[in-house]
Amino acid sequence: MSAEVADREALSCSRPCTPPQASWFEFLLDPSLLEQHLQGPHPDPSPVQLIVQLLEQASKPSVNEQNQVQPPADNRRNRTLKLMALKAAAHLTWDLKVLEKGLTIPVLNMLLNELLCVSRVPPGVKHVDLDLSTLPPTTAMAVLVYNRWSVAIRTIVLSSFPEKQTKPGPHQLNMMSLVQQEKELTENILSVLKEQATDSITVLEGALNIKKDFYIHTLRTLDLLAADPSTANGETESSTAGLRISADHLHCQVHYDLGGIYFQQGCSDPSVYEKAREHFRMARELLTKLDSSASFCCVDEQRLAGYWSACKTLTGASDPSDSQHTPYGQISCFMRNHDYGVSKYSLTELDNITFILPNSFRHSIQLELLHKLQQGDGALEEVCHKLCVCNAVRDALEGGVLGVSFHQLLLKPSKNTISFLLEVCARSMDKEHRSETCKRKMALFIKSVCNRLEDVSLAFMVSSHKLFMELLQDEEKKILMEQMRKSSATVNLSAKPLPSFYDIPASASVNISQLEQQLILSLDPLHIRQILIELQGMAERPFWRVNSKWEVPVDYVNVILAIKDNLTRDLVYILMAKGLHCISIKDFAHARQLFTACLELVTEFSPKLRQVMLNELLLMEVRGHEAGAAEGNMERPPPDLVSRVRGYLEMRIHDLPLRQIVGEECVVFMLNWRENEYLTLQVPQSLVNSNPYIKLGQLIASTCKELPGPKESRRTAKELWEVVVQICSVSSQHKRSSDGRVSLLKQRASSLGTIMGKSYFCGLIDVFFISISQDDIVNEVTAEHISIWPSSLANLQSVDVEAVVVTLKELVNYALSLNPNNQSWLCTQADIYFGNQYSAAMHYYLQAGTVCSDYFTKSVPPDVYTDQVLKRMIKCCSLLNCHTQVAVLCQFLREVDYMTAFKALQEQNSHDSMDSFYGYIWDVTILEYLTYIHHKRGEGDKRQVAIKAIGQTELNSSNPEEVLQLAAQKRKKKFLQALAKLYF
Repeated sequence: MSAEVADREALSCSRPCTPPQASWFEFLLDPSLLEQHLQGPHPDPSPVQLIVQLLEQASKPSVNEQNQVQPPADNRRNRTLKLMALKAAAHLTWDLKVLEKGLTIPVLNMLLNELLCVSRVPPGVKHVDLDLSTLPPTTAMAVLVYNRWSVAIRTIVLSSFPEKQTKPGPHQLNMMSLVQQEKELTENILSVLKEQATDSITVLEGALNIKKDFYIHTLRTLDLLAADPSTANGETESSTAGLRISADHLHCQVHYDLGGIYFQQGCSDPSVYEKAREHFRMARELLTKLDSSASFCCVDEQRLAGYWSACKTLTGASDPSDSQHTPYGQISCFMRNHDYGVSKYSLTELDNITFILPNSFRHSIQLELLHKLQQGDGALEEVCHKLCVCNAVRDALEGGVLGVSFHQLLLKPSKNTISFLLEVCARSMDKEHRSETCKRKMALFIKSVCNRLEDVSLAFMVSSHKLFMELLQDEEKKILMEQMRKSSATVNLSAKPLPSFYDIPASASVNISQLEQQLILSLDPLHIRQILIELQGMAERPFWRVNSKWEVPVDYVNVILAIKDNLTRDLVYILMAKGLHCISIKDFAHARQLFTACLELVTEFSPKLRQVMLNELLLMEVRGHEAGAAEGNMERPPPDLVSRVRGYLEMRIHDLPLRQIVGEECVVFMLNWRENEYLTLQVPQSLVNSNPYIKLGQLIASTCKELPGPKESRRTAKELWEVVVQICSVSSQHKRSSDGRVSLLKQRASSLGTIMGKSYFCGLIDVFFISISQDDIVNEVTAEHISIWPSSLANLQSVDVEAVVVTLKELVNYALSLNPNNQSWLCTQADIYFGNQYSAAMHYYLQAGTVCSDYFTKSVPPDVYTDQVLKRMIKCCSLLNCHTQVAVLCQFLREVDYMTAFKALQEQNSHDSMDSFYGYIWDVTILEYLTYIHHKRGEGDKRQVAIKAIGQTELNSSNPEEVLQLAAQKRKKKFLQALAKLYF
């Protein structure tokens, strides 16, 4: 995990939040506050959040005297809560898009059912049996809103698309039962409403026959209901109350909704797409007539356009009006009508100025026409030529790669083709305010065309054009003209005939693309070789470039690309690239297969590449063994592997490309498996002097070997200290990168991270990086083995502390990923965040305590919660304005810090639970002080809480010491458990 990711995670561990500005019970006490709150610029909570809170409170079950759970009571309180939830929805003008986004299906189902209830929809009667035209306006509108959503329409459409499930984190495990209950409730609602989908569709289709206006509840009409439910119905349902919804607005929305459900049903019954298309057509027509400021009609115009285009394609219908408006519609119409005249390439030529058509669409049209031409329609040859030219100009203006078909066209172009090309280029640059970037791209394109033309007369035709004269620089024009003069003076008599534009068989382009796809996907060396043989027979080009993600280390590129045989070069490059990719995803079986095949291949002709492949196979074996160890397989590596690692470290072959990472990981491998005897005693001294990684590995191995005896290991530790300080120091030779870190230290991060593979080594590495900056007392970080390092640093200014902190965070994060229960590393992590992220620091201090006390059911060892750690926890709570927590923690010190405790208790702006923590105080002096200050402030209730705490018999000073200690330990454990709930 990177330091940046750790920082983001730390920020998520935020301190206890202050209460929101408004709570649901405030509106229950004073209903008039609700409208004021909703009309504010940024209400907090928002209307949707308020709906959730109000309905949650209204639906809470009750418990009777026999302690039995009862359904929510139908009392005035709950009815008022539901009515306020409806008011919040009315403030949103019943915008289902907003409600669906913010509410879960069960909550929205409850809200809309309540709307049906207050709108006096007859209970027990199916909506399909109701005559909407005879119902009062608000009642009919409530039925339509419910059936629009009703899951049978909008929610079924949305729920038919798969959604990525959120993986719960550790802090969410205790919520899984609630999540499961909500999921089951949602599924039950969906299953019931899917059964009535047909009825809902019938209801909505019936609404399209009603031509009168509708009205829907507003805050005013809902207030009338609350004032007098028995008589208000007449006014709220009259034409003078509520929000007026015109018939056109309603019909537009209903057409859009019905089109969506029919489109979704078309997957199983394609004939239904006709109905969907008709509804979408009506929605489009009505939408053009409506006022865009209408609040009820919430049609997604972009989505509607996508639905409309899809329906036309699926049904094969044409719309002349669309064809008149957009180039896309016009070209689609031409293709359907087999009209391959001038219009098509004229439109693409125009599109080189407007850039409206997607490039993929343009090329698909070209390929389709090319296919028809290859099937014998010779009349399309000119159209194909011109489309190819137009698309090439578009590619050039976008900085893309020119297609193969255009390069083939330039092999034997006609004068008319070049003339048309120049005409297209000129028109593409006619647009005013063409950027300098576009002009430069066009200049490069013209220069490329000029270079590729073998017919000098055609090249001079390009060079005499005004674009050539205007866009190319003088030096470029001079060089090109000189090249053309030389070409005109020579005739290449040995040139073999070049293939014409359409000499490739009709199936060749398809076969090449299919074979390239197989080449990308295949992991079988024999299959890869066979594919390359077939491809080489079809086209002569470098196929190692087929996939831009095939990467070979830069150290090897020149050696591989120097292979003369094209097939062998492509095969070696692809086998190595695929093998390296398999290693990166820990697919070691396929990596071994690919590397072995590559080794057999290069052994025949290149000793240098043979050794390269042996080195890569060794690195693969090392990483494979380390990956197994990370998954719990702690079996020692076989002696053969250890022997090969030693052989690599001692290898001396001149002119052999070596990857630095191989040497690094070999040293790390020896350290991880504690081959300390080899690194300290057996490795040749000449190798130590010449290889800095082996030198560093030897010092680390020596320090680890002598670690049990701190006094004896100080000499080796001092040498290691000096080397690491040199690595972390700012030097004139090591320039800072843009983010301020030293490049050399960044290069070391990967190998140091790999060294972390063994937990005993993590603590050691932590210490020497921490100790570099330990002269800064305010930000001092504690860790294990601190005593073996020098107590001071001669030149602290030379150390790049920022880079050290970044490296330290990487190391500690990785260490905790291997052993999350190491209390020393947890304290180190907390010390790192203590500088400016106090909530995160508390999180890790408390976590260090939980792992060594079985979640505070036992006492935390004093060597974990030292006075220094406790003082830092006190400071964190103080800076988080949790002053009562400060006072409680002051008791944990060996000598109770009364001054800090009293000062904290004097603070009145505290963000913790204050008197709820008094029960955790066992020090009578602090409790007496609490009683005094609450009496002084006139806070009677809090004073009584303090008196109750001090009056407990187990805190009586006359009790034996054992009883007092037991009372203190009991309160310590409970308090720490309470803190853990807050900060975890």
